[in-house]
Order: sequence, then structure tokens, then C-alpha cells
Amino acid sequence: MTLLEKSPLTTLSNAGFYRNDRWLVRGVDMVVELGEIVTLIGPNGSGKTTTAKLALGILKPSEGTVLQSKHIRVGYVPQNFNIDWTLPLNVARFMSLTNRVSERQADDALAITSATHLRHTELRALSGGELQRVMLARAIASKPELIVLDEPVRGVDFNGEIAIYELIKEIRNELKSGILLISHDLHVVMAATDHVICLNGHICCSGTPNAVASNMAYRELFGPRATSTLALYEHSHDHTHLPDGSVQHADGSITDHCHPDDGHHHDQPFTEPESEPKAMEREVPNA
Repeated sequence: MTLLEKSPLTTLSNAGFYRNDRWLVRGVDMVVELGEIVTLIGPNGSGKTTTAKLALGILKPSEGTVLQSKHIRVGYVPQNFNIDWTLPLNVARFMSLTNRVSERQADDALAITSATHLRHTELRALSGGELQRVMLARAIASKPELIVLDEPVRGVDFNGEIAIYELIKEIRNELKSGILLISHDLHVVMAATDHVICLNGHICCSGTPNAVASNMAYRELFGPRATSTLALYEHSHDHTHLPDGSVQHADGSITDHCHPDDGHHHDQPFTEPESEPKAMEREVPNA
């Protein structure tokens, strides 16, 4: 076993960041290891992105320490994507833009994210889900040990969210990378992670999804959604969410949505939670 395999990829110990006369986040303890998905959840402005930037070394902590394994490759999908959408830029060119990867590496990454068919498509013509798959492919093209995904389902519809989170788990299994996932949505993220850290300027609670879901601090922070959204995804699937958001059922049929009682093994009927409006904001990635 190599030293890297024995060591955490990034470790935050009592880390905090102070700016403009206030603490954006404080007292954060976090470890991300190979093959693990760690998720930061919390409302907007809770310090999730700041914590991720501390973990990446983009920001230096005002207090505490941040240690990162040496010589690791990092893949990053930022929350905002800044680009001039009038430029004639297709996916193939975008994959190599400021990204030192070979054509073979780019093609392999697009294959992993089921986006090979988009190779010659203009970025401005992509749907929200397609763009996120391309962004994921670009982040994993160099086979990074650490992958940081900031709001990876932004601009994606409900079924697309499920497919993206399933893809993230597949990437973890394929590359054995450690993944730091940031989200303010509770829809499916709780079922797509190994360890959850609930932030609101500080760590409210942390642990396995079940442990966090039963924690009073988590329930107080998210209200009724905390219980309903986790219950929605604590089930066994006998169907598959396809890359385009459609659903293939056990009998081989394909529909636009999950059947009310097909593959969702609850005591209560399956109902989709109301999602917050998600405009396809084509702001620019800050990377």
C-alpha cells in the first residue's frame, strides 16, 4: 500500500476563515480519503464553498490548519461557470482549454460521464444536465485523486439530479477518488454520500447520512424537508435513471418519470418533493 493510500487527501483541523470583519466559517474539522464521498450541506451562505476552497488550498485559513497530501491531482467543478457564450466553443475544445489532457484522456472521461455523443456539440447548445456531465468529464480527465464538486446539479431538473448523483458514485467507484461534494439541496444528496457535514458557519453535526438525519440540529436547520427528503431516498431501486433523465424499469420499459410505486419501496407512496426553482444561469465558472 502506498503512502497516499494510507494518508488522507486533505485534512482540516479547527479551520476557520475571517474576512470583512466576520467569520465566514469557523471550527471545521474534516477529512477526505481515497474512495470516500464527503458531502457538505447547508443553506446558502453557510460557508460550504469557503470550506471547499480551504480544502483545496485556494484560501489560507485564518485559524486552524489545512493539510493536503503532496503531489495529488485535483479535479474541480466550480459553482459558477464564467465563459463568453457567444464564442464558437465545442465540447472537444473545452475539454483541453487550460486543461493539459490528451485527446485520449478527454475521450475516456466523456465516456465515463456518458457524454461522448456531445463531443462536437457547441457548449451553448447543451442542456443543464449535459453541461454538468461535460464539466464532470473535464474534472476527471486527468484521473485526479481528489475531486471537488460545488453544487454539481445546478440547472438540472429533478430526474437529472438523480442521474448526476448516481454518476458521481460511479466515478468514485471507477477512479477510486476521494470526492468532496457541496450542496444546499437535500433531494438525493443524502443518499449519494458516505459522510455528511452539516454547516451553518460552523459544523452543526456530522456523521453518516442516517446519523445526521436524526440529529436535532440538522432538523432544526432544514425543517420538515429534513425528514421527508431523506425518507424519499432510503429505498432500494429496481430501476435505472438514464443519462437523459428518463427511467428504465425492471421490465425494460422506459418512461419520463419513476412510477409511483415502481422501485420505491416505502411504507408510503412515492411523491417527488417540490424543488426550488433552478434557472439555467450560465454564469461563468470561477476556475
